[in-house]
Amino acid sequence: MQLLYGFILAIIIATLAYHAHSLDKSGAFAAAFIGAIVFGIGGWQWAILLLTFFITSSGLSRAFKKRKEGLDEKFSKGHERDAGQVFGNGGLAMLFAALHAFYPESIIPWVGFAAALAAVNADTWATELGVLNPTPPRMITDFGKHVEKGTSGGVSLWGTSAALLGSSIIALLAALFTGYWLLFPLITFAGLAGSLSDSFLGATVQAMYYCPTDKKETEKHPLHTCGTETVHIRGWEWLNNDWVNFVCSVFGVLIALLFI
Repeated sequence: MQLLYGFILAIIIATLAYHAHSLDKSGAFAAAFIGAIVFGIGGWQWAILLLTFFITSSGLSRAFKKRKEGLDEKFSKGHERDAGQVFGNGGLAMLFAALHAFYPESIIPWVGFAAALAAVNADTWATELGVLNPTPPRMITDFGKHVEKGTSGGVSLWGTSAALLGSSIIALLAALFTGYWLLFPLITFAGLAGSLSDSFLGATVQAMYYCPTDKKETEKHPLHTCGTETVHIRGWEWLNNDWVNFVCSVFGVLIALLFI
């Protein structure tokens, strides 16, 4: 019965998100699938963690629009998340929720679930709020190098602080729902580490492209915002932002499980 309720709740939320333009059609189907498993197997505590990530990340993607003008040319996708983004951010968390069905007495699935969400929440908060930093960010692989706001691999005080806050919110809920308060620093650190790994991948091996018309580096491919075909300049072509987000969650989980 819980699985049925979870499925119905997931469909309702995905439909609302679709009509609010937080998800496109493929993203709504993906969110309903992930939500049905998380809500149906995990229950309300798991649902709250997932919804906290989704609601805050969707809200922040719409906030401070004037401050973010002109940055769309940098990112591969907009605030309407598609299936790739949904699975990239929530796929690993979903797997740990499914694992809970086989090991309901173990804390490992919960820690993995929370760490995965903390990592992608930290990364999303860093991306959405880091652009508010009053000075240009620095490249994570070379702190002496300033880069344009929105550049993959760029880090700033505002962005890192936002990542820490985004991670700590998930960690607080994870600790509150279990009563294991040592989970708070553990999940917070794991989420922050996952976010920083995302920046490192963005600076090193993520696929990056160049628009010859606007003379801008971008994640967009095959076409830039202006309509010009972009040219691959560095990184692994298969490693787009969706895969980087997934690796971010993997790294956060590995850190959490290593210390637990």
